[in-house]
Amino acid sequence: MSKGPVPGATQAHPDHRFAIDATGWVTAARRLPSPNRDARPAGARIELLLIHNISLPPGEFGTGQIERLFTNTLQHHAHPYFATLRELRVSAHFLIARDGRLTQFVGCAERAWHAGESLFEGRPRCNDFSIGIELEGTDTLPYAEAQYDVLGPLARALFAAYPLRAVRGHSDVSAPRKTDPGAAFDWRRFASAPGIDPTAFAPGLLG
Repeated sequence: MSKGPVPGATQAHPDHRFAIDATGWVTAARRLPSPNRDARPAGARIELLLIHNISLPPGEFGTGQIERLFTNTLQHHAHPYFATLRELRVSAHFLIARDGRLTQFVGCAERAWHAGESLFEGRPRCNDFSIGIELEGTDTLPYAEAQYDVLGPLARALFAAYPLRAVRGHSDVSAPRKTDPGAAFDWRRFASAPGIDPTAFAPGLLG
């Protein structure tokens, strides 16, 4: 679904690297399909963009373990923490690594299993109507420049392709269970990216 210019948003020329096909796969992304996905409910509108963080093992980057977790190939004996994830079946639509590499696990037309127990504006089951973007990181360590450089145009492309009307952090829909993307995430910087509607962010977040 294509939308016109958003009043109050900074306009920008589309970045063709982030073209999205009919099933919601992005041209620029490395494709690594996850089995942890299913169909969205009939008639569901994709209205919410959720920002997460993840690192595996916690606080370590570039290990490849996030990709293994999302594809059910994590070796649970490889690290003591992994034993706690043995029964976990999760995914996100996208992962942006510290170096800006973009990986996609689920087409946006399908439901990824990223939000878990969640509530947005009184509506439960946010996975039904959201797109999830994982940033490789932690709540307290600043995110990399390369990650913001990819997140902005990716979000712009998603806003152009789907009837998104809100951007939130995982903590906004799953508190107190979840705290990501944490204080280290620069919401103002993200919101200043060209083509993103500033009214989509939580009231008061941007000052």
